[in-house]
Amino acid sequence: MNRELFSKRAALKNGSGMRYQLSVQSDMKGISAFVVKFQDSLYAYENRCPHLGIELDWTPGEFFDNEQMFLVCATHGAHFKPDTGKCVSGPCVGQSLKRLDLLDLVDF
Repeated sequence: MNRELFSKRAALKNGSGMRYQLSVQSDMKGISAFVVKFQDSLYAYENRCPHLGIELDWTPGEFFDNEQMFLVCATHGAHFKPDTGKCVSGPCVGQSLKRLDLLDLVDF
């Protein structure tokens, strides 16, 4: 595992997140992704709202609401459960963020 990435993950505090850019070899396009820490567990998602396909964070790495209970799409205010990625309020209720395996973020 990349030591720099490991130390960045270890430094995450509950209610915080980090943004990453992944390369996908099949089409050579990059994918924006993020990792958040919620209730002492790490979760990784593609940084793409299911409503319009736009990135969630309006400030890089800022994904949580003020209470640090939900991930929020900065454009339309959709709220997602951090542990499942499921939208619980907003224009995409019932849809989910695309979850990524944390191992996908090792080599980028």
